[in-house]
Amino acid sequence: MIILNGRDLTLDILVQIARDHEKIEIDIESQKLVEKASLFVKDIAAHDEPVYGINTGFGHLANVRIDKKQLSELQSNLLMSHACGVGEPLPIDSVRAMMALRINALIKGYSGIRLDTILKMVEYLNLNIIPVVYEKGSLGASGDLALLSHMSLPLIGLGEVYYLGEKLETKIALKKAGIQALPHLHAKEGLSLINGTQAMSAIGGLVLYDALRLLRMSNLSLSLTMEALEGITDAYHPMIHELRNQDGQIIVAKDVLNMLKNSKHVTKQNEKRVQDAYSIRCAPQVHGASLDAFQHIRNIVEREMNAVTDNPILLMDEHSAISAGNFHGQPLALSFDYMGIAIAELANISERRIERMVNPHLSNGLPPFLAKYSGLNSGFMIVQYTAASLVSENKVLAHPASVDSIPSSANQEDHVSMGSISARKAKSIFENARKVIAMEMFTACQAIDFREEKELGEKTKKAYLYIRKQIPFIERDEVLFPHLHKIEETISSNDFYNYIFEGEDI
Repeated sequence: MIILNGRDLTLDILVQIARDHEKIEIDIESQKLVEKASLFVKDIAAHDEPVYGINTGFGHLANVRIDKKQLSELQSNLLMSHACGVGEPLPIDSVRAMMALRINALIKGYSGIRLDTILKMVEYLNLNIIPVVYEKGSLGASGDLALLSHMSLPLIGLGEVYYLGEKLETKIALKKAGIQALPHLHAKEGLSLINGTQAMSAIGGLVLYDALRLLRMSNLSLSLTMEALEGITDAYHPMIHELRNQDGQIIVAKDVLNMLKNSKHVTKQNEKRVQDAYSIRCAPQVHGASLDAFQHIRNIVEREMNAVTDNPILLMDEHSAISAGNFHGQPLALSFDYMGIAIAELANISERRIERMVNPHLSNGLPPFLAKYSGLNSGFMIVQYTAASLVSENKVLAHPASVDSIPSSANQEDHVSMGSISARKAKSIFENARKVIAMEMFTACQAIDFREEKELGEKTKKAYLYIRKQIPFIERDEVLFPHLHKIEETISSNDFYNYIFEGEDI
């Protein structure tokens, strides 16, 4: 059981909730803060002074006063009218992360939502009754309004959910589960549920977690390529990287040397050539820059995971409700654009290493396209084509979404972040990059088999043998796509990752 308190949720813990289905509770102090804030909203609602979102309309309609008898209807109307998502449903792990993040923000006690409403969301999450949230429709300011509205509708029995492996109308799912929806929302509750950055945080946060693991896989695929191309390890000398004074670069160089420890395939300067091409020699600088980017982004994301992103924000010590802009997704939008670029670069340099292995002019003696009987057989020629296609697609996707903005709500909301688009783009880039890095491992194992049989490095040997148990040496042309799918599945698995790295942090 994970206890949320609004202060110390981390990316690792979020993944446990989102993917491992760990159950959650709210700590006692947070429950007290929530109840105190909800009493404050109740007091505001009983008086006539206009307070945005409690007794007024929303956005451009903020100047429209709402009758006290209609405050509950106002909040339900908000969810129904704002649930305008389109496209494909988000994966269940992304929605579970959204729910956990929104709960963690609301329990800080600055929103005014009732404890019963938050506990209903906790109940759904713990029973794995997961809202169907359509991926497109957020501008990333005023919160991820459309997406969070889809997440929140099931709390009042509306919308759709996944339950027991089925996509169902919420009312049907709740009947199967034997639980009740909330009969209605109280003042400000609808707004509190949807005014935040939790959709982009969830999508981008999970991509970030996966990108950090992919960075390690990139180091492994690089190491296998160095085995295949008899790469020069002098360029990985620790002192070289310490002199550059860039943390990521230092870490990557050390990681690669550890993977190659005791290898008889790699070489020294002037042993076979003076120096390697940049895709080998400069890989610590390139991979390391991506690692530094990921660590910077992780710092921003984990701060956001424990942030108050509501509007208005209740400052109870001052007895005030202040309308401000903490829902604006700019910190995340910039970060996820940066993340997409950093992931794309891992694939860019990986594809260049694939080219070196299949190109007989660059491969240090390997046969053309790694075909045993080249000419009659095309070997790995089109593996490189596919990798090139993916990295070129990533170059298009890497254009930043955060430099765009479009006015909404009759120009009241005249600058927006596009943060959810940044997050979704980064996910697409990641999926392409993972395929390319899998192809590099596939290609490197084929190339290694053309070399004289020698001892591989400590971790490269483990990886090579693991892969060879599932994918054979390709002696003659055969249908390759099942192998490409299999190698991507392999490098995506926790089993492979844990087998190679045995719980080590980079």
